[in-house]
Order: sequence, then structure tokens, then C-alpha cells
Amino acid sequence: MSLRTLPLLFLNLGGEMLYILDQRLRAQSIPGEKARKDEWTDVDRKRVMNDIITTMFNKKFMDELFKPQELYSKKALRTVYDRLAHASIMRLNQASMDKLYDLMTMAFKYQVLLCPRPKDILLVTFNHLDAIKDFVRDSPGILNQVDETFRQLIETYSCLSAGEFQLIRQTLLIFFQDMHIRVSIFLKDKVQNSNGRFVLPISGPVPWGTEVPGLIRMFNHNGDEVKRTEFTTDGNYVTPQREGSFDLYGDRVLRLGTNMYSVSRPVETHMSGSSKNLASHAKENIVPNPLAKEELNFLARLLGGLEVTNPAGSETGFRLNLFTTDEEEEHAALTRPEELSYKVINIEATQEPGRRAELSRILGEMEVAEPRPGSSGKGEDLLALMDGL
Repeated sequence: MSLRTLPLLFLNLGGEMLYILDQRLRAQSIPGEKARKDEWTDVDRKRVMNDIITTMFNKKFMDELFKPQELYSKKALRTVYDRLAHASIMRLNQASMDKLYDLMTMAFKYQVLLCPRPKDILLVTFNHLDAIKDFVRDSPGILNQVDETFRQLIETYSCLSAGEFQLIRQTLLIFFQDMHIRVSIFLKDKVQNSNGRFVLPISGPVPWGTEVPGLIRMFNHNGDEVKRTEFTTDGNYVTPQREGSFDLYGDRVLRLGTNMYSVSRPVETHMSGSSKNLASHAKENIVPNPLAKEELNFLARLLGGLEVTNPAGSETGFRLNLFTTDEEEEHAALTRPEELSYKVINIEATQEPGRRAELSRILGEMEVAEPRPGSSGKGEDLLALMDGL
């Protein structure tokens, strides 16, 4: 597995989360002069987006995130997004948080599958960051945080070889391989089957730097071309006009990673049979893994620094519903397999021995990926980062 995959996974999933939240907040917002105290306004939406983006792009967190390390387990990563989504006045209940994470993961999985070449995963990441910058264009301080992460991405990934990007793509696909959740947008666009698996196109632009298939060249031992053979293909392939820009500003050309919720579309997920089968796999990990303790202690320190905005005084947190009605949300909460549900764990990092013991007990029940033999243990170091924010 690649040790350079975690920043790309975190930033792209975070970008998808922000797309969904922005769409739902806009859909539920009420004009300020008409809104009751418990209703969303556009001012509230901007505050939520700014708070989450500020937390997400904290410099200390980003510095730790970019250190070479293994991916976290699905549960550990999910815990990070639970805390991140609640880093503002917004509150999501269990069913809505489950749905949000389903949409995030399936959207990025589809983007990874469709990337013409492994290096284009970086362009997908840049598309997400370009959109995030647009969310905070009126907040120069937050915008500078995002730009700094942009520069870190360019510095870290611009020098990687095609083989290293292929390893990153392979690592991402391994992470997503058991996720087959049906999403209404993909089903309606006929890019996802009823079993939750994606339909990959056999036509369109070929990867930049390659030729349209249909010609076989044969060379002799001197490297001279001696014969050509043409063949027909089932797909309608075209040559891309130009390569996307890998600079701080520029035309990415590739559309993957842009905001698919920018037009009015429903955001609804349906649990597929294959997704429900994950419950049986989850049961295998009920017994605490003793090797998880250090990584989870690190996660505790990292999460402890992601401050959640607690409404002060008479202000109450606003609840966001990702379903059409409260009844749908309640039904989803009741029908969700218990093994697939996650609780938001509020962790207070402290040096008190009693609290440390309790923390280790709680975290010991969580599933994390076992470190590979010879691993540097950097995975623990990232989850520890949130303690310093």
C-alpha cells in the first residue's frame, strides 16, 4: 500500500462532504427576515461552511496529515468525519450522518474508478479544493489556509512517478472495494447498477499521453518499425485536447471532483444487499484488537484538538436533516444495521491517568487497521494530531 494516499483520501472525501452540506443547507434555508429562531438562514450556512473548512484545513493538522503513513481503518476515518461535521453549530443525528458518509464515499469511489490515468486523482483533488476555495472566497484568512494545503499537495505529489500514482490508486480501490451503496443520482444517470456496482464507460477520451486504440506496431531488434496492423474497437475513443493544469490556478480539464449538487437534484441513498452484508464482516471485529491501542490513542489526541463549537448562551445547535422528511430519517435510523452505525465519540485529551484509562477502554472497542510489519507507525501520529489544534 502507498504511504502517500491518506491526504488525497481525506481531502476528497471532505470536499464531497462540503458539497452535500452546502446543497442541503441551501435547500433548508429560510430568508433571514422570515426565519424563526430554530430555522436555517444563509448566514448560518456560511458560518457552518467556514467553521468546518477552518477546522479541516488547520495547519498543524495538515502538516501531520501529509506525513507518510498507512490509511486508517474505515471506522477510525469515519470517526474523524463525525467530529469534523460537528465542528460548527450544525448537528446531524445518526441516520443523517450515516447517509452523509455513504454519499461521500460512493462519490469519490466513482471518481477514482473513472480517472483516465492514476495521476489524474490529483486533478480530482484540485477540483475539490477549487470548489472549497469558492465557498470561502469572502474569508481571506480561511482562503489562505486552503491555498497553503494546495501548495503542500503540489510539493508532495508533483514529483511522484506514474508507478507511485498507480500504487495510490490501487490503495484507494482496496479501501473502497467492499462499499456498494446505491445512490439515487448514480442510479438515475444509469452509471450504477441496482446491486450498487458502477458501470464504467468504454468510450470517451483516452488518458493524456496515450493514443486511440486500433493500431498495433511491431519493431525489430534495432527498434525500427517493421509492420503495422489495424483492428476495430467496440468503443468510440477520442484524443484529449490538452492536459489538465497541476498548478495552483488553472483549467483542470477533467470534470471529476466538481460539485454534482450544484444543480437541484435529490440526494438519497438506498442500502443495497451487498452493503448489508458488511454487517457479517463487522462482527468479525467485535473483539478488541490489542494492536489498535496506539493508533487509537493517537486518534484520540488528534480528535481532541478538533474543537466543536458549542452553542453559547441561549443559542442552540441547528439540526440538519439529509432526508426529505423527519419520518424518513427516523425510519432509516431504525432499519440501519447496528453493525454499520457509528457513534460520535467526543474525546477530551488529557494527561489525567483515569481519563487515559477510560479513553483506552473506549478506543479499544474500535476497529483499526493493523500496522504492517516494519511499519513506521506514522498512522498513530496523524490521529494524534487533533490534540494540538
